[in-house]
Amino acid sequence: MAHEPLTQAEVLLEGFLALDTPEGFRAELIEGEIVVTPPPDGDHEDYISLVLKQVLRKSRTDMDFSGNKGLKLRSGGGCPRNHAIPDGTFAPTERRLFRGADPWMPPQGVALVVEVTSTKPQADREAKRRCYARGGIPLYLLIDRDDSSVTLFSEPEGDDYRQHMTIPYGKPLPLPEPFAFDLETGDFG
Repeated sequence: MAHEPLTQAEVLLEGFLALDTPEGFRAELIEGEIVVTPPPDGDHEDYISLVLKQVLRKSRTDMDFSGNKGLKLRSGGGCPRNHAIPDGTFAPTERRLFRGADPWMPPQGVALVVEVTSTKPQADREAKRRCYARGGIPLYLLIDRDDSSVTLFSEPEGDDYRQHMTIPYGKPLPLPEPFAFDLETGDFG
């Protein structure tokens, strides 16, 4: 029986899904490129911890958190679906979004994703921002260690976010509903 030849995008996706990355490494498929990142350093994890603690203590809506949730996101052009693993993913607890989810789940119901720049900061600043916007994720928080700044992207539309607010470390960053509190960044520096 003859089979239809696979497209380049299908071959790329199959290769990506078959990857066996070393323990602690993360493999993502972002805009047609396979990106493998090493385990994060301690400062990277500290930033995530600072955000997580504030969300759990101050958020108006109870939130669940995952630091390893694979998200399957719409792609642009002829690329296969993007497969991104944000440094942090928040969803309202009442939705129980992570319970029973596949390793790569759709982004519907995610309230906020967080990225902390590391070895490939441009991917966090640009490619992943576009992926999250295409996925309709309402809020994207980027902690940029090179610029000592925090940016909140909001109002996703098409390939990008219509709004963004950037503040230097040390200033509070207002997080809108469903969080409804000011994220303190004084300990980020």
